[in-house]
Amino acid sequence: MAPSVAAIPVAVSPPSFAEVFATRSAAVVDITTLSFASNSTTDDGELEVEPGSDFADRLPRPLPASLPAGGFRDTATGVVMDRNGLILTSAHVITGIDEVQVYLSDGRRFVGRVLGVDKATDTGLLRIDATDLPVAVFGDSSALAVGDWVAAIGSPFGFHNTVTAGVVSATGRYLPGANDLPFVQTDVAINPGSSGSPLFNERGEVVAINSMILSGSGGYMGLSFAVPINLALEVAAQLRDHGSVRRARIGAAFQEVTAGLARSFGLDEAAGAVVIQVDATGPAATAGLLRGDIVRTVDGTRMPHYTDLRRNLAQRPPGSRVRLELWRGARSMTLSVTLAEEPKPGNGTAGKGATAPAPPAWNDGLGLRLAELSPAQRIRLGEVNGLLVREAAGAARSEGVRTGDVIVAVNETAVDRIDAYVYILSRLPPGRTAALLVRRDKGLAYIPVRLPERAARSDLR
Repeated sequence: MAPSVAAIPVAVSPPSFAEVFATRSAAVVDITTLSFASNSTTDDGELEVEPGSDFADRLPRPLPASLPAGGFRDTATGVVMDRNGLILTSAHVITGIDEVQVYLSDGRRFVGRVLGVDKATDTGLLRIDATDLPVAVFGDSSALAVGDWVAAIGSPFGFHNTVTAGVVSATGRYLPGANDLPFVQTDVAINPGSSGSPLFNERGEVVAINSMILSGSGGYMGLSFAVPINLALEVAAQLRDHGSVRRARIGAAFQEVTAGLARSFGLDEAAGAVVIQVDATGPAATAGLLRGDIVRTVDGTRMPHYTDLRRNLAQRPPGSRVRLELWRGARSMTLSVTLAEEPKPGNGTAGKGATAPAPPAWNDGLGLRLAELSPAQRIRLGEVNGLLVREAAGAARSEGVRTGDVIVAVNETAVDRIDAYVYILSRLPPGRTAALLVRRDKGLAYIPVRLPERAARSDLR
């Protein structure tokens, strides 16, 4: 018998988006916004993200000479939702602006009216006084698969009707600091002016709205992120009807259960979502949820990952009652929580105080040099109690602890003094994994750190 020969994949040329452009570009609009400020710098409408930072940095845009003193103009993109003038774009494009103008593909210009913005999903909705507009065809973003070809039509740097193409790099991509949005990640070139631009599949259907890029250089680096169209349309409908979005709130923050955390909590499987913070006045606290609880199922549906829990809760209206199956203290239990309505975001400001000399630092044997927080530091951090990480190396740094973090608790025991921290570590056997509750910026996270096999804490005293 002749030996079998593996089939060699046939090379396939990338698809042409010429037909998509010819039939769909008329529904893509250019957006120009005007804002007035007292300083001499401005933010561009395109979100840029530096690795390791929050999603807040924006790309600078030169100031056009034709603008009045103190005026700043940004350009972006949008897509026509219906024939009577609804325009879908990104929230950050039309937030805090004084004037917005919309340019159609036929050259007509209209003054836009902001119907609503939803910063949580970076979705914004405009209306212009126009009729019989060409309307985009919307697809199903849940049908997107990694490797699918997609294309954007936008106005990067003001270059009208620019087409860029690439592939879907990932679906359901969650980014730190981005409100748990399940982004569509692509390698489509997105640059300033492309915010709010539609992402098309090969059939010419809009499957996402381009929102942000990850960059350390100030420009496209192959990492672009778009809001799935199913989510954007759902939000846009609420903005159209109510001007805002109603969301359910459980009043707790969660994180993924890693293998290390599973061991530290006595679980055989790394699954579920661990509670890292509970709002003292929220529904979770009322129901009895505690920090360190691990949510395993919701209404009997298993939650393998943290993102499954977030997605499940996000789909429920305020007032919904959910049954949570938990793991607490090496046993299972059940709680029922009635979800409240998420309040509108406020504009809180952090207190400021004079910097006091920091107390001495100690080394804990895990690579951490720690210091007790001064009163001024506690105020600046929002009345936080814990130990400041002055230096992170060794096992702790390998697991993700960083200089400037605050260690709030070890294995669910609060620590704000060095001697308390030393005592907790001294009671743990060598090789044991400790769950450090760490505050970074305004967020909390558990980080599992394995202690050395032999005691290496002789300088803790």
